[in-house]
Amino acid sequence: MIFTPTMTGISTPEPLKFAFTVKTSAHAGRAGSRPLMLDQDKWEQWWSIDSSAETRALYIHIPFCRKRCSFCNFFENGAKPSRVTKYVDALCKQLADAASTQFILSKPFDTVYIGGGTPTDMQANEILQLANVIQSFPLKQNAEITLEGRINGFTNEKFEAALSGGINRFSFGVQSVNTEVRQAAGRFDDEQTLLQRLSELAKHPKATIVADLIFGLPGQTFDTWMHDVQAIIDSGIHGVDLYQLINLPNSRIDINEQKHKFQDRADTQERAVMYAAGAELLEQHGWDRLSNCHWRSHKREESLYNTLAKQGVEIVPFGAGAGGSIHGHGVMNARDLKAWHNANESGIKVPGMVMSVNDNAQIDGIIKKGFDKGMLALDELPVSLRDHLQALFVKWGENGLIELDNNRLNLTLAGRFWNVNMLAGLFEYLATNPLLVQAA
Repeated sequence: MIFTPTMTGISTPEPLKFAFTVKTSAHAGRAGSRPLMLDQDKWEQWWSIDSSAETRALYIHIPFCRKRCSFCNFFENGAKPSRVTKYVDALCKQLADAASTQFILSKPFDTVYIGGGTPTDMQANEILQLANVIQSFPLKQNAEITLEGRINGFTNEKFEAALSGGINRFSFGVQSVNTEVRQAAGRFDDEQTLLQRLSELAKHPKATIVADLIFGLPGQTFDTWMHDVQAIIDSGIHGVDLYQLINLPNSRIDINEQKHKFQDRADTQERAVMYAAGAELLEQHGWDRLSNCHWRSHKREESLYNTLAKQGVEIVPFGAGAGGSIHGHGVMNARDLKAWHNANESGIKVPGMVMSVNDNAQIDGIIKKGFDKGMLALDELPVSLRDHLQALFVKWGENGLIELDNNRLNLTLAGRFWNVNMLAGLFEYLATNPLLVQAA
């Protein structure tokens, strides 16, 4: 077997800090599909066929923001009201047409995610318009329906419109509660305004309120980070994600560093300590860990869409730049807003990119699900694959990243911090040391 440090990590007394060099991506995957040319007739045929998926999600993309955040490299379109209105009208018509197709009607949807961009930049009537169209889809009872966005500008009118349309979960990109840190990152509100609004929203009996926090932001110290986590605990909201800052190419942070305008921010080792301390504080206050990066204070929070998305379930995408899968094929809609509108107006419905079925998808979904949770059930894998991976598991165990318990692979705290690197390492291991016999 051939091993590399990017597969196994390294042996160190402090694996939390030093097992790998740096996290460079939010996700890990491997090749297994290729681009397909799909004509309009074939695309329309797909919508007349029943879905074979056991679990389904609906993703709707709202590609508008009022401001570009410092850590973001995928800012798409300014949130000019007339532009948003035109888009929402076209999107709702597309959704209404799709809702009556056999493909959509054949299986109910477990969860819906309205992401962006900043969907809360829609007007109240537009939020309700979109929510009402979503209700024309077959949804499971009490389906999780999430609206993503920011606290600033999310008025009571918008909140009530969303709730009356059946939206029951709200995910806000808080990033930090510290006024100086968050405003430097491109957020609007000060700490007091933010926390007061979060607490108000969390009191509603039918709304699940969730926030994202980022550790490693410019100007953020260990103490300000711990204050962030404690403030979220005290706010009364129902869930939180702890995300590590990734220096994405062409983000404002990256551009400043290329110009040697260095900003004071935590290095990888300091971020590892921040992650561990944040996780410990949440769990000391009774928050349940649902994944390596997500905790909840109340059972109403399930984080269902995020969980299913990492498992590779069927996600039917709508909107410019939306990605997902249909009949096992990866699909990505045109990202350019003008191109998306032109395609709609001319009757062209084929997405911008379609991929062939990935033969590895089912196995990869099992592995990704396990790594996301911090526990991989090895008996869900084919015996041949499980045996083939044992040599890698031994290396991980020696390096303090996992513990094996019968048929369970449990990530240690260090393993949870480095889980994306480990998953990428597993796929590298399989590419370098291919499994030649695929027996169950």
